[in-house]
Amino acid sequence: MDFSFLLVEWLGKPLWMWASFLALVIAILSFDLGILHKQNKEIGVRESVKLSALYITLGIAFGGWVWWYLGADAGLAYMTGFVVEKTLALDNVFVIALIFSFFAVPRLYQHRVLFWGILGVIVLRAIMIGVGATLVAEFGWILYLFAAFLIVTGIKMLVMKEAEPDVSKNALVRFMRSRFNVTDEHHGERFFVKQADPKTGKLALFITPLFMALVMIEVADVIFAVDSVPAIFAITTDPFIVYTSNIFAILGLRALYFALAAMIHRFQYLKPALAVVLIFIGSKIFAADLLGLEKFPAALSLGITFAIIAAGVIWSLLKTRDRQSV
Repeated sequence: MDFSFLLVEWLGKPLWMWASFLALVIAILSFDLGILHKQNKEIGVRESVKLSALYITLGIAFGGWVWWYLGADAGLAYMTGFVVEKTLALDNVFVIALIFSFFAVPRLYQHRVLFWGILGVIVLRAIMIGVGATLVAEFGWILYLFAAFLIVTGIKMLVMKEAEPDVSKNALVRFMRSRFNVTDEHHGERFFVKQADPKTGKLALFITPLFMALVMIEVADVIFAVDSVPAIFAITTDPFIVYTSNIFAILGLRALYFALAAMIHRFQYLKPALAVVLIFIGSKIFAADLLGLEKFPAALSLGITFAIIAAGVIWSLLKTRDRQSV
């Protein structure tokens, strides 16, 4: 059988690299759902931390392979993207917790929602990154727009106080409730159920609050991707590095959620650190031009990014060490 087609390049890398990565992701998710969580169960903080450590190890190991196979610059770009995306993804935890609380999703089924949410993210991020890569390839100047957007976003995060979003007033929630049959109660792990329509008495398809929570989480990720996708393109324009670092960072978010949700109050100074990271990532594109560099040194970029995030985490833990979870 002729496998030469696997050597054909797509978005700058041979098909076998893309296929191998997707096969690896499918294997990881199959192991997670098919073996570790074959039955619905509540995930405790200890199990959450263990699973998170496993996912982070896998992400770093893949980065090691990228470093070995594609070179040091690619490896450093991957690790920077992985760290930035992982940290930006932590901001999703607060919103996900709000969504689960609003729809009263039992802890027993939260992992199921997050699992299917991850599958949606894999597809949605592929589309967004593909579009971004095409735009960057066709219009190189768009990187400066990305950089300016990151700087403005970071400044807004520093100076503006965000109010807690009211899920009940969300336009999408109101739209789904007005256009679809929605049950008031959960039906176990089911996203859809058939039951009698109170208006007609006939059997009709209803969506459950579990499905509404899933849709809201997918939409929330698209909104967060507006920040994270430009951020990673400001680090590297290699679509393979952009996509793989994004997906590996997000894969572990589901596992990490259950630990972070219990201690999110301990990371109140992480958002200012994220804001500084966004400003730095955007600024380094302009700095490289001012300094006459082809690009900002990858090792320095990773070091500064990691230092800012570490400072935010450590400061948060120190300032909230006596605070009890609410």
